[in-house]
Amino acid sequence: MEKQKELEKLHQEIRNCKKCSLWKWRKNAVPGEGPANAKIFICGQAPGAEEDKTGKPFVGRAGILLNKLLKIAGIERKKMFITSPLKCLPQPPINRKPKKEEIKSCFPYLKKQVELINPKYFILLGEVAFSIFFPKEKLSNYRGKWIKKEGKFYFPTYHPAAGLRFPKIRSTLEGDFKECGRFLTQNLKIF
Repeated sequence: MEKQKELEKLHQEIRNCKKCSLWKWRKNAVPGEGPANAKIFICGQAPGAEEDKTGKPFVGRAGILLNKLLKIAGIERKKMFITSPLKCLPQPPINRKPKKEEIKSCFPYLKKQVELINPKYFILLGEVAFSIFFPKEKLSNYRGKWIKKEGKFYFPTYHPAAGLRFPKIRSTLEGDFKECGRFLTQNLKIF
């Protein structure tokens, strides 16, 4: 319970953050959601317009696809923690890729979330999330494969938003999530 309180305190700090200029355009910061004892940590890119409206991660079109992918994997969303490196919508009206300085401003929040939750398994959605954890590597070399690093396991794949734009990527995402689910089912007893 103490861990949950610490996480909520951190999330309140995120909601009040003014470390970069993005706070000027946001309706709501999007700290993330999920239990403080989650064994699986999903990391995306940045909130979109729907997330900005609600303050919740992955509730727009990409979130709907993510829910379908999680179902394919046999993973319950409510049992994992879901967030992004960026906690505010990149400057509207366009939903652009986060800038390095924006990610740098938000990084201490993501780092603290990982420390508090201490998950063993990470699902990294897209190049931005992958580069946070593996800055010297390319997503294309590891997509769809589990990577073990310092006692933790990382599964990088495409961002669901890419699957919405390109049918071939959506098909790849479905295959990746089947593989992800197989591995987690073998290694976790939470399903």
